Amino acid sequence: MSVKYKIAQLSLVILAGLSTYPGACTAIDKRSFISDDDRFMALRDAAYHDDPKNAEQHAAALTSYDIPSYVDYYRIRSHLLRASNTEIADFINHYEGSAIADRMRNDWLSLLGKHGNWDLFDQQYPLFVVADDNQLRCYALLSKAVKGQKVSNEAKNLLTAPRDYGEGCYSLITYLTDNGQFTKADLWTQMRMAAENGAQPLAQRLGKLLDIPEKKVSVVFDKPAKMFKQGPENSQSSRELFVVALGRIAKNEPSDAAELLSRFSTKLSDEQRSNGWAQIALQSALKLEPEALAYWVRADGASFSNEAYQWRVRTALREGDWKLVKNGINAMPATLKNEPTWTYWLGRALKAEGKADEARRIFASIADQIHFYGQLSLEENGQKIGVPVVARPISAEELAPMEKNPNLQRALRFYAMNLRTEGHREWNWELRKLNERQYLAAAELARKNNLLDRMVNTSDRTKGELDFSQRYPTPFNESMYKTTQALGLDMAWVYGLIRQESRFIMTAKSQVGASGLMQIMPATARYVAKKMGLGNFVPEQVNDVDTNIVLGTNYLNMVLTDLGGSQALASAAYNAGPGRPRAWRAKLTRPVEGAIFAETIPFNETRGYVKNVLSNATYYAALFEKKPQSLKARLGTVVPKGMSASDADLPDEIKQ
Repeated sequence: MSVKYKIAQLSLVILAGLSTYPGACTAIDKRSFISDDDRFMALRDAAYHDDPKNAEQHAAALTSYDIPSYVDYYRIRSHLLRASNTEIADFINHYEGSAIADRMRNDWLSLLGKHGNWDLFDQQYPLFVVADDNQLRCYALLSKAVKGQKVSNEAKNLLTAPRDYGEGCYSLITYLTDNGQFTKADLWTQMRMAAENGAQPLAQRLGKLLDIPEKKVSVVFDKPAKMFKQGPENSQSSRELFVVALGRIAKNEPSDAAELLSRFSTKLSDEQRSNGWAQIALQSALKLEPEALAYWVRADGASFSNEAYQWRVRTALREGDWKLVKNGINAMPATLKNEPTWTYWLGRALKAEGKADEARRIFASIADQIHFYGQLSLEENGQKIGVPVVARPISAEELAPMEKNPNLQRALRFYAMNLRTEGHREWNWELRKLNERQYLAAAELARKNNLLDRMVNTSDRTKGELDFSQRYPTPFNESMYKTTQALGLDMAWVYGLIRQESRFIMTAKSQVGASGLMQIMPATARYVAKKMGLGNFVPEQVNDVDTNIVLGTNYLNMVLTDLGGSQALASAAYNAGPGRPRAWRAKLTRPVEGAIFAETIPFNETRGYVKNVLSNATYYAALFEKKPQSLKARLGTVVPKGMSASDADLPDEIKQ
């Protein structure tokens, strides 16, 4: 962090303190600020704290600022809830075609939807370019419904992630219920998903629509055992709440929930019993219990959530039931079934059935894609993973337009101020307009400005023109080589981990306090430093690149040794802590290939993390060794502690 930025932040702290006193605004004048950038930061802060008085004063002093669109945006943003449609429309018209105008349109559409101004909403929504706001998707369906259109199927396809709902989606559910497009069965499906996700505010709103007292919904979520003293009462809502409560009990102890369902099953309909077993099966699957497989079989005919569809297949993978893998994938909604993950595993299930030709066709459909399952598919079809032919290097003539591009230059300006949100907005806005050669040129511009994360993310967009020097950079190579050689650690794996952890942002800091290239937590840094005998270590040293690499690689080596040399387990440990992968391994009933272990990690973040790290590492190894690699070999086999990984224990493809 630059001295200049630190001073700017100090100024903001001072301003925040002053603003609590009457007349504080008049105490702030231009002399309080070191530069216009300093004042712009104060304007931004005022906007996000809904402080129009200070925002107006700062904006008035920035009439010559070189990014006027953001000055105007933050001025309006400070009083957005009270801004007139005319004021907002004038801003959008003035800056139409810019990233910040699209951001303002996003803000405006949220207000229009909230206020039910559907004519203006419908006029503006098709003009929203980024179109990535789930609330606006809900409002768009609500607008159609208000105009008499049937949108129930679209709504069911949209409303699958309760944690991402919010006011727009709540309003959509309420309207569809009040107007007969959502049935009680639809509401109970939503209630079960809310329970699966711990989304109690959604459950309370659904309870009102189902005439369930708020206190009763709270009991189901917080003290579900109270629902089972006498079993479900003889009413539809009581039986449905009983099923929801089963899922809540299963979060702690699936076997207890299974015993209760068996005891009271005669009081439930066939559909309710199936839904009850699905609730139990999902929680058992997330705990990696082998009993989950039997629960899923009993859940046949249930209304599954997207999570349940996927975990039914993951349970079958972990237990080696390829028939259920195939049937489970084929039963998924098309949007899930067509994801590369399930394309690959469907191919594996067909291969296990002996349908080799059909499996090869499925593998071939994704084998050219540069990701974990593309790599595995390539190997299934008998090839190893190499580095594609490198695109023709970007010429000075191709780079020149990027260096003059106003949107990219604005992004660079924001990055220099450490305003990454604004920088990403401007950078990604421009990328929408580029072809593949221009992507590579923009990536090269990012490299020149030491923005390796932008270089990687921009270059990753290409499908035909590939430059792996951009996608898989190797900064600090000398320090990395020296450190990994001393430890006997695979440098390709370390680079693969850094690419996933920080995207090579030297000053990266996570929400939980992890720092630097290798995203080391303060407690971990102290622990490793002590183990290494670094007596004079102080926490601030973790931000020094060389120190970060030394601490991170030593910690990685520790967890690798502790977990028997498995990169799959050690990568999981680096992300989730060593105790969790040990517990996940302990739940195994047999050795499994590393890809199955990775796919069945119960934490979404860690599951994606392990796949990405080992996929990255395989490409890095191909770059370093200049020969094709095997991701399957890198994943290896994960064996329950104390069990032998003899050939008799392993699938045929692992024996080879």
